[in-house]
Amino acid sequence: MSPVVQSFLKQLTRSRRRLLPIFLVLMGVLVLAMGGATQPQSSQTYELVGKVVRVADGDTLTLRQATNERIRLASIDSPEKSSGSDRPGQPYAEAARKFLAEQVAGQSVKLLCFETDRYGRHICDVPIKDGGPLTTVNQSLVLAGMAWANQQAGGKYLRDKSLLLLQAQAKAAKRGIWAEPNPTPPWVWRYECWRNGKCNK
Repeated sequence: MSPVVQSFLKQLTRSRRRLLPIFLVLMGVLVLAMGGATQPQSSQTYELVGKVVRVADGDTLTLRQATNERIRLASIDSPEKSSGSDRPGQPYAEAARKFLAEQVAGQSVKLLCFETDRYGRHICDVPIKDGGPLTTVNQSLVLAGMAWANQQAGGKYLRDKSLLLLQAQAKAAKRGIWAEPNPTPPWVWRYECWRNGKCNK
């Protein structure tokens, strides 16, 4: 019997009031032992191949296969476009959409995907065909200052950690969104502006 389990059983017999905290600690240890199972990542990846028929914004596109599949670029978050009078857009939203469109619109692509989100979109990296120092279009968006490295919820959606360095480079060069003095990350914008009505551009 492992020392962790032995300790748990001893504490259990001493005081029932301590059961819940000990149980939670034990569960935390088990989660860590499994390699961070709370992350929205899967060890399984899959490929999607098709033609990009629509670019909705800087991090969302539509891929045509037998049916149209919506794709959300992994690890990044681009400025939000306006979606009605109660949902104003952010600076550089259209520039980000155009940047992504220049990279992929009308192209046949092979995507590396991780999962689907609650909206049914596939969460994917878009590999760059010609190689070079950048390996994905996701990275090129961040380096150009057209998207943030997604650090929503403490960074649990950030699979590609290299994006943090690329973002720092874009910020230092004041590219794109970083030309603004204090750009608001999209995940903050969605909450503060769209949900709470506090839209400070």
